[in-house]
Amino acid sequence: MTRIQDDLFATVNAEWLENAEIPADKPRISAFDELVLKNEKNLAKDLADLSQNLPTDNPELLEAIKFYNKAGDWQTREKADFSAVKNELAKVETLNTFEDFKNNLTQLVFHSQAPLPFSFSVEPDMKDAIHYSLGFSGPGLILPDTTYYNDEHPRKKELLDFWAKNTSEILKTFDVENAEEIAKSALKFDALLVPSANTSEEWAKYAELYHPISTDSFVSKVKNLDLKSLIKDLVKTEPDKVIVYEDRFYESFDSLINEENWSLIKAWMLTKIARGATSFFNEDLRILGGAYGRFLSNVQEARSQEKHQLDLTESYFSQVIGLFYGKKYFGEAAKADVKRMVTAMIKVYQARLSKNEWLSQETAEKAIEKLDAITPFIGFPDKLPEIYSRLKTTSGSLYEDALKFDEILTARTFEKFSEDVDKTSWHMPAHMVNAYYSPDSNTIVFPAAILQAPFYSLEQSSSQNYGGIGTVIAHEISHAFDNNGAQFDKEGNLNKWWLDEDYEAFEEKQKEMIALFDGVETEAGPANGKLIVSENIADQGGITAALTAAKDEKDVDLKAFFSQWAKIWRMKASKEFQQMLLSMDVHAPAKLRANIPPTNLEEFYETFDVKETDKMYRAPENRLKIW
Repeated sequence: MTRIQDDLFATVNAEWLENAEIPADKPRISAFDELVLKNEKNLAKDLADLSQNLPTDNPELLEAIKFYNKAGDWQTREKADFSAVKNELAKVETLNTFEDFKNNLTQLVFHSQAPLPFSFSVEPDMKDAIHYSLGFSGPGLILPDTTYYNDEHPRKKELLDFWAKNTSEILKTFDVENAEEIAKSALKFDALLVPSANTSEEWAKYAELYHPISTDSFVSKVKNLDLKSLIKDLVKTEPDKVIVYEDRFYESFDSLINEENWSLIKAWMLTKIARGATSFFNEDLRILGGAYGRFLSNVQEARSQEKHQLDLTESYFSQVIGLFYGKKYFGEAAKADVKRMVTAMIKVYQARLSKNEWLSQETAEKAIEKLDAITPFIGFPDKLPEIYSRLKTTSGSLYEDALKFDEILTARTFEKFSEDVDKTSWHMPAHMVNAYYSPDSNTIVFPAAILQAPFYSLEQSSSQNYGGIGTVIAHEISHAFDNNGAQFDKEGNLNKWWLDEDYEAFEEKQKEMIALFDGVETEAGPANGKLIVSENIADQGGITAALTAAKDEKDVDLKAFFSQWAKIWRMKASKEFQQMLLSMDVHAPAKLRANIPPTNLEEFYETFDVKETDKMYRAPENRLKIW
């Protein structure tokens, strides 16, 4: 039998770990996933009911239900032909030369399912957060991240072999000739991309990826394509600059995107079109299309038709469904209570910053200003983004509707460039079990779906709620002061507001946090401290601030607080999925999230009488304190 003094995670979650089963259609089960399963069940029933009683007074929800019904019409899906997919494939197949490709870039972006072998995006400008910027990056890789391409990676060959076989089968379904050769050629192009692709560690340090280049300089460096004309076609003007997020890809552009590689690029584009179409037709094709993803994470079976129907609808109408969910399932009493906790947590942070021992008063005061400027959003947004009013389900096939929706969404992406950023917009729907901090708007968002037990309940004690949603709230606040968020000012701009000596001290704290986790063994392998440092800073800040707030309550119970903290991180997952997370996820493995942060808190040792001989013991001089 384990003891809390030796393993908080395993002791608190012992019964759950013994009895919980990973659903056959998922790679893991966790406290988060249990709420997802509950939400899926509720929403499936809700949407089925709405299918019988159409919400004619809610035009966006009505269109979502129409699409939902079409996604669940398996008789029609089984009989649907592939002519629309073949039309999409033909848009690439008829590009016989690289010159043809060059002359059709704009058409491919706005009116095809074919991705370009590079990517332009429109996002808030990190240094001018009320305006949008045009970003540039590579097209992404087939395997989860760059580490999977190392020859010593145990799954490299089996994953690439599986992808090639699976893709060729999909291509054959659509009557594509030379399917095996096309799949192999796509893999060859993918292999060429690997050296220039950002690593997961590089993506994790997103504030350091902001590399603006004047548009003239940007387009003049690329000789093989007319990117100047393409940019003007995309955003209807010539921006002052382009933000390059993948420097190596930009530097290598002409050596990758050229006439010599055209046959490989063409094959890569064809595979993307074919794989992207598999979700919209018959059952056999749906199962085939998801096979690679299941093999990657060792998922035993495909999602049921009912769940797939919901997934597909959410992929286009997520905020619509989220707003419906929030209004139905989230009450005003819970919203008021969570808002009270947010206010309490911000006050705790103010006090902790004012008493911080390693920051100068000048930097601490600016940090408090940023803290005071944080805007919390709780439950669900006040309104839907306007784009949802444009999505109209037609009398055509499910795939044809998806084509139309994709065109509308792509056009909207680039249309935004000339607008001001709406800092009140939500980046995840209300039915998503998650929360986030947005550095470019200095906002924290807590969707309705996470405001349930074990994270939060009006039936739980204050200590339980602070150990659950309280730590999540403070975690998101802490992201304003992690290694990325700390580089943004109170207005959401990438801007140096620290004194040099303070930021140098903070960088030393980051190194300590990296060392605390780096190389710690898990059942799937060692943790990468550099990859997960931002989330670990937020976890430590979160539990520390929430603990302070919990202690201010009359009914404080620190055993309940720490036990609840361990409960919210409970998780079981396939080894393959855990290995993938270790390579690319910016969050620490669940057991480490539960066990390491408490060991930096004196109250943990006092509450459970932890001694030097216990495995959870950390010597006082090694206990890390940041916020």
